[in-house]
Amino acid sequence: MEIIISETKQELGLKAAQTGADLIRKAILDRGEANIIVATGASQFEMLGELVREEINWSAVTAFHLDEYIGITDQHPASFRKYLKERFADIVLPREFHYVNGDTDPYKECTRLGELIKKHPIDVAFVGIGENGHLAFNDPPADFETEEPYLVVNLNDACRQQQLGEGWFPTFEDVPQKAISMSIRQIMKSKAIICSVPDERKAKAVFDTLKSDISPDCPASIMRNHPNTILYLDRQSGSLI
Repeated sequence: MEIIISETKQELGLKAAQTGADLIRKAILDRGEANIIVATGASQFEMLGELVREEINWSAVTAFHLDEYIGITDQHPASFRKYLKERFADIVLPREFHYVNGDTDPYKECTRLGELIKKHPIDVAFVGIGENGHLAFNDPPADFETEEPYLVVNLNDACRQQQLGEGWFPTFEDVPQKAISMSIRQIMKSKAIICSVPDERKAKAVFDTLKSDISPDCPASIMRNHPNTILYLDRQSGSLI
């Protein structure tokens, strides 16, 4: 794992977006198309803000959504579909964007998305790390074994508290307890992983990701086993390493 520490989250976002854009352009040059995974949350604001400015033939790009809450519509303020439409898809207009629909049968949705992503080997996964060390919505202890591309997961209290703290929900009770998430093994199949993690509140999770045993108890630690992961930090998130 390569680690790049920037002075600010704005610089972090710019560097992560530039590297990701280079990888997308290379895939398009090599194969005529690129397949990517796009994450959400406050940690991705700066990176996505820079990525949409990059000169990329987005009509050659197929994108997959990383995770979504179960039981909320795409008009809910916390919906990740809403987030991605407004901050990414409606700006760059990719060839296809395969959203996770959280307000339908979740198990059928996992099957639908799983069949789609199996046909689209991922060139670049844009991800973050949760305050509890989660990767996507795979909270600890995460399932490192399933080969299914998407699965239904339970959100632990630390994860739900983070969503409340970031301002997505008015009360803790409003935060859903379940979600659809891309699995750990599916994320690890990506040719490259661009992991953007700003802010001091993520410092402990970053430390555990890099220094703890590679374990389901710190799901993000698995990225140390990936041959092409770049971890982008700012001074605050990297303050403990």
